[in-house]
Order: sequence, then C-alpha cells, then structure tokens
Amino acid sequence: MRQEAPAPRTRNAVPSAPRQIAPAVSRPPAPAARQTTTRAPAVRQVTSSSSNSPARKASSGLPAEQGRGRSKRAGRAAGGRSREEVGWVKAHGGSGASSLVEALGGVDVGERWPEPARGEPYRIVLVGRTSASGLRSVSRALGALKDGNAPQGLELLAVVLVADAPGRLPIALLRRIRVLRSVAHVHRVPWIPAWRTDSTMKYVPRQLVTLSRLVGSDVYGEGARS
Repeated sequence: MRQEAPAPRTRNAVPSAPRQIAPAVSRPPAPAARQTTTRAPAVRQVTSSSSNSPARKASSGLPAEQGRGRSKRAGRAAGGRSREEVGWVKAHGGSGASSLVEALGGVDVGERWPEPARGEPYRIVLVGRTSASGLRSVSRALGALKDGNAPQGLELLAVVLVADAPGRLPIALLRRIRVLRSVAHVHRVPWIPAWRTDSTMKYVPRQLVTLSRLVGSDVYGEGARS
C-alpha cells in the first residue's frame, strides 16, 4: 500500500501538455485582427466614391447632348418662332437633311413628324437618300402621312432625294423614284463632294438653287453655276 502512493504524481503530469498547446492556439487570432484593420481603408474608399456618384447624377439629370437638344426644341415650340419656318424631316438616319438645313436654313426636325399644335413647323420637306434602303424609308413615311398617321395640319412641300453616290442611278432605283413622283413632288439633289469633306462648295448646283426657291430661302441667287 505504501508503494502505490506515487501514482497520483503521474496523473498530475498530464495537465502540463495543454499548457504548452495553449500558446499555439492563442496565436491565430492575431493575424485575423490585422486583416480587418487593413480592409477598413478599402471600405472607406468605396463608400466615399459611392456617396459622390448620386449627387452628380442628380445635378445633371440628363446627358449633355440630350439636354441641349430638348431645351432647344422646347424653346422653339414655346416661342412659336419655328412655325412659319420649313421643317426638314429625315426619313432615315444619314439622309442629308442636316446639310440642307445648314445650306438653306429651316428647322432640323429629325426622324419624326413635327406638331403644329405645339408651334412647330407645319410646312415640311421629307428627305431621304437615293439608295434602295433610303427610298424604302421615304415610301414608308409617305404611306404613314397618307394614312393619317401623322399630326394634322402638315403641308408636304416636296420629297428631297439626296444622291447617295456620284454618277448615274441604276434603272431599278430610277423606277422606284418614278413611283414616288406619282404620289408627291420629288426634288433630287446631286452628289456634292464638299458635304462629304465638310469644305466650301466651289460651285452651287442648279438643283440646290431650285430647292432654295421652293422652300423660300434666298441663300443662293440666280448667278449660281451648275
């Protein structure tokens, strides 16, 4: 019985092992604290940029180009200054209407019908290219105008077909133009190289002079060469 007394001493030696493991377990939390401190500045940068973006959108409202375009149209309609002017209606994009407006004056309405009730021009000119797709767009626009799918009070002065390339047109395109002539007054404008390069015209085509008389513009006189 006296020899079994040392047994409790060996059992007390077992808790010494956890004392050595405890420092190893307590070390991992230290890197976690460092990661949170390094991520905090990144969160501050994101919140600062996101807080500024809504203020910029609220101040602008619309893109600059759209804002200028709408305010200009609204000013014309409210003042009523454009009602007696000629409105150039684009049958499609790239029709050449913008070049005609710069040369002869008037209002560039865009790819829509103007509304005379709002003070917009009631005398209109429909513009399209002499390409196959351009003539189809002109034909569709004339059909909509004939079927009454346009504001009331519009007066179509003419359909202006701007050449899509130098030289003569193919017979198939000429036949389509003849069909358009049967339903509306068609005026053709030849290929003008100066409009392509945005330079000054060396001479004014006679077709442009005739068109200036049609829309009541005095930009080009009788002395223009053809």
